[in-house]
Amino acid sequence: MSNVKRLEESMKTLEEGIMKVKLIMDGYPACKLFTSEEYMRYYDCVYLLCIQPPPYDSSTELLQRYHAALDESIYFKVLPFLKDKSGTSLLAEFLRVWTNYKAMVKCLGGFFHYLDKKCTEQKSSVPLKEVALSCFQNRVCSDLLPKLFDAALLLISQDRREEPIDRSLLLGLSTFCLENGGAKKGTYYDMFEERLLTDTSSCYSRFASEWLLSYSSTDYMLKVEQYLNDEKGKLSQFLYPFSVEKLLQVVHLKLIGETTRQLIEKQKAENLNSTRYQELLSRCANLSIG
Repeated sequence: MSNVKRLEESMKTLEEGIMKVKLIMDGYPACKLFTSEEYMRYYDCVYLLCIQPPPYDSSTELLQRYHAALDESIYFKVLPFLKDKSGTSLLAEFLRVWTNYKAMVKCLGGFFHYLDKKCTEQKSSVPLKEVALSCFQNRVCSDLLPKLFDAALLLISQDRREEPIDRSLLLGLSTFCLENGGAKKGTYYDMFEERLLTDTSSCYSRFASEWLLSYSSTDYMLKVEQYLNDEKGKLSQFLYPFSVEKLLQVVHLKLIGETTRQLIEKQKAENLNSTRYQELLSRCANLSIG
């Protein structure tokens, strides 16, 4: 077999593997789709195509095919499933396709491992994992992220009203944000935290107004203590500790810091035992610092 024919056969074999790996987007696990021998055969195809001298080196074409495989998966296996969805169903479906996309990228990255190494060494491309993340971010997240945050904030609001929710969806979104940039300033996680801080501030301003009208000063403080405890427990299930601390400080500010004058007036009008009140105040302050 001529060298050119051999390279053509390798590209054809690799194409078969790429078409098969896309089935992971439908939920098929890689271990059910490929034997170890098949996996190595696709790796060998990429290796062979990358080590040829010019003009037979196919590294550029392989990189383009990798990009195309990602785009095809997103346009045919991600976006159609997210179209016209909203709220909890959107968030749940988004996390499903993201999980499948990660699994596909991992498997595809195995096929293209030698290309990844070669491009990184020659600085002709960013690592292929970063290519995959950028592709998903640009094609999917740029328009969808605000809707995902809205869905998460709605779940948190329902949780605060003691309605049953699936908290695993909140953990899933938080994990997705961390996987796409970490928690640095300007990342998805930072954006989510900012939205949550704003929403929490508005929520507890309303609670403070309602509770001041409905409860005695002692009952108000007991309510504050209960909600600080609840927030700490719930938020800790899907946020970094430093984020939980920020949010608890906002809750404390809205419920106590900005209502001090009204609480003092209520305390005086009720002839409340100040020792009991100060004890509750101290307990709430300790909760607000995480």
